[in-house]
Amino acid sequence: MDPGPTSVLPRLREALDEVGVPLGEIQHLVLTHVHLDHAGAAGHIVREYPHMRVHLHADGAPHMVAPERLVASTRRTFGEHHDRLWGTVLPVPADRIRPWRPGEARGPGGLRGIHTPGHIGHHLAWLDERDGLMFVGDSLGIVLGSQTPTHPPTPPPGVDLRDWFRTLDEIDVIGPEEAAVTHFGLHDDVRDRTAELRERLRSLGHRVEEALARGRAEEDAEAFDTESRERMAATVPRERVDAYLDVFSAANDYRGVQRYVERNPEWSQGL
Repeated sequence: MDPGPTSVLPRLREALDEVGVPLGEIQHLVLTHVHLDHAGAAGHIVREYPHMRVHLHADGAPHMVAPERLVASTRRTFGEHHDRLWGTVLPVPADRIRPWRPGEARGPGGLRGIHTPGHIGHHLAWLDERDGLMFVGDSLGIVLGSQTPTHPPTPPPGVDLRDWFRTLDEIDVIGPEEAAVTHFGLHDDVRDRTAELRERLRSLGHRVEEALARGRAEEDAEAFDTESRERMAATVPRERVDAYLDVFSAANDYRGVQRYVERNPEWSQGL
C-alpha cells in the first residue's frame, strides 16, 4: 500500500523488517493516489527493486512516469520546506506500472479497486474482501486518534465535494468492517466516520460560501485553521496536532474548498 514520501523510506524499511517482511520481498506497490505524501517514494523503490509492479488509477499513472509537474505543484505549496518534507522524487518506468481502470478485475492479492474521487479525481480505495478491510487513503479524512474528530483533507486544486459525497455513499453501501486510514491508523467505526466527514464537508462548503459573500474568505481560512487545531487537541496532544497541521494547513484545506465553490456555485443543489 502507499509507501509514503522518499523522506520516510528508511523508516519504512525498518518497520517492514520489524514485522519480517523486507521491502525487497514485496512484489507490488498499491497506491491510492499520487500525492507525494502517499506515493513519492515509489520511484526510488522500483529503481532498487525492479521486479516490483506499481498499481494505481490509470489517470494518475502519467504523474508517476513523468513526475515533474507533480513535483513543481507540490513545491509551489511547500516552498523551501519541500525537499525536507518529501525528499527527491524519481520516475517509475512505464513498464513497471499496472494501471487500474473502471470495471477491471481484481488487483494484486485479490484486492478490489474502488474509484473514490473527492480528495482528487483519480483516488482509489482498495478492499480486501477476505476480511473486509478497506485501504481508504484520504477518502475517509484525517483521523489523528480513535476519539479525534475527522478532518476534511481538501487542498487545492483537485477537491470535488459532490464526487466526495458519492464516494462516502459508496463506502457505506460496501460496508467495510474496518478502514485503514493513511493519516492515521485502523478504525472500525467506518459508518460513523463517513457520516462525520459528509457533514464536515457540507458544513465547510456552506461556511466558505458565507465568507465569500461577506468578502472575508482569507480571514475565515485562518480562523478555520485555528478552530481545527483546537477541535483535534481536545482528544490528542496539541504537539501532535500542530505537527500535522503545520505541514498540511487547515487554512489550505479551506482554500481548496473555496476554489471548488467559486468554480461550482451550484454545488449544494439537491444535497
